[in-house]
Amino acid sequence: MIKGTRKNMYYEDKVIYQIYPKSFKDTNGDGIGDIKGITEKLDYLQTLGIDMIWMCPIFASPQRDSGYDIKDYYSIDPIFGTMEDLELLIAEAKKRNIYLMFDMVFNHTSTEHIWFQEALKGNSKYKNYYFFKKGKNGNLPTNWDSKFGGKAWKYVPEFDEYYLHLYDEKQADLNWENEEVRNELIKIVNFWLKKGIRGFRFDVINNIDKRVFADSPDGLGKQFYCDQPKVHKYLHEVNTRSFGRVAGCITVGEMSATSVENCIGYTNPQNKELDMVFSFHHLKVDYVNKEKWTSMPFDFQELKELLNTWQVRMQEGQGWNALFWNCHDQPRSVSRFGDDKKFRVHSAKMLATAIHLMRGTPYIYQGEEIGMTNHYFTNINQYRDVESINAYHILKNQGLEEKEIHQILQDKSRDNARTPMQWDESVNGGFSDGTPWLQVNTNYQTINVNAALKDTDSIFYHYQKLIKLRKEYKIISTGEYIPILENHPQVFGYKRSLNNQELIVLNNFYGQDVLLNLDVINYQVLINNYNEIDLTNLCLKPYQSVALYKKEV
Repeated sequence: MIKGTRKNMYYEDKVIYQIYPKSFKDTNGDGIGDIKGITEKLDYLQTLGIDMIWMCPIFASPQRDSGYDIKDYYSIDPIFGTMEDLELLIAEAKKRNIYLMFDMVFNHTSTEHIWFQEALKGNSKYKNYYFFKKGKNGNLPTNWDSKFGGKAWKYVPEFDEYYLHLYDEKQADLNWENEEVRNELIKIVNFWLKKGIRGFRFDVINNIDKRVFADSPDGLGKQFYCDQPKVHKYLHEVNTRSFGRVAGCITVGEMSATSVENCIGYTNPQNKELDMVFSFHHLKVDYVNKEKWTSMPFDFQELKELLNTWQVRMQEGQGWNALFWNCHDQPRSVSRFGDDKKFRVHSAKMLATAIHLMRGTPYIYQGEEIGMTNHYFTNINQYRDVESINAYHILKNQGLEEKEIHQILQDKSRDNARTPMQWDESVNGGFSDGTPWLQVNTNYQTINVNAALKDTDSIFYHYQKLIKLRKEYKIISTGEYIPILENHPQVFGYKRSLNNQELIVLNNFYGQDVLLNLDVINYQVLINNYNEIDLTNLCLKPYQSVALYKKEV
């Protein structure tokens, strides 16, 4: 692992906003968000202060997995608009100093992709783009599970072979060992760079090295495809032949079941792989035995330990974290780690402060900045997510009661994040004049952008201030991270340090007051989610967060 002094990088003071296009803004009344809807809302995003928009995939797709099953990487899916719509969005965003990050799904393609269709015709060149294997002694090639339920192999009678799909059976895994595959994918990245795309998020990118096909004791198979050695080699190749040649291009990898050591390697600038990584360990602290489709209160101590560990160890290895609570695959953080009923505004602001003042690049997921909550669906017919629907049937077959299954889905379904953006008090929250593809949350009349912009003390303006602070104070973007109050049962705290400056960040994760014995009398308050705080008698109110700054003369 390469270590050394890390130079300041162009992305350290940036903030990225994630859009799930299907649910952002519909302009043609078909109930599905579109590219024109994003263009329409650029002024809003400029007011918030973000630097880049990460868009979930808008490529041509059967939409089996909401666009993460791509059949053509060079064309726009008609449900989102046209290439001309995209070119206008790129140009209009650039006028506002906002750039686009594309979501590249390179672990697999849709089975409708021309490559896979050619493979099914028996074309040996394209069969080698994927993994076609014979069964073993009447069994599957391996016992690996698919992440979306069932086994990870699909039988093709014509060949008496199976193809690998770590995700849905309509998402066939690509063979990165094949140089022709890598050339094709690099060509795709360069095509979009020429169009003006200046960021790339690589979906489950640490799963791309698969060379050992053996049964796994636990049936999961992760030890054979997660963080395998050639991932680093492949990423370096993509970097040096595409985005690494373009100044200011920001890249992030989604890392499945990863390790700190590998993420240091992926993100140490000297390695020339990626700029930053998403890791998800801190979002599994409410999983019973680390199983997603379960329900339990989050483990606060484990959450703190994971956040601190990743901050400190990535810092030591010159790596870089993507900072986030929310994304299109996770339930809403204010419903998960806060209190979306009694203390929704305070807990949403607290969660924002906790993550934005850490070392790394913050990501805001659409609606997070206004405190959108989980939907709490009560009927399986309300869900659209293939993973959630599969989980429902699996849990039912396991004998769980209907009530318990719905509780788990309410807690964990990806559809919680995918409900349409709530713009105003009008029908469907101003998202669409038609029937939305997924039901709008029933609380849209009180929780919406229009209401947030009118209220100077809203969650929106708290986010806006956090973004400004990151750009104004170098200590936030580049300072050292130091854990404090590590064993405190109620408060997540840390220090940031840079030269003669110090920043103390204190976050009360619970709905009760807490008295802290800290000498902060000589500090100034940078941001606070309550109107006041007594630094001589430091008591945090429910879900209070405060950042205290001191500069030695």
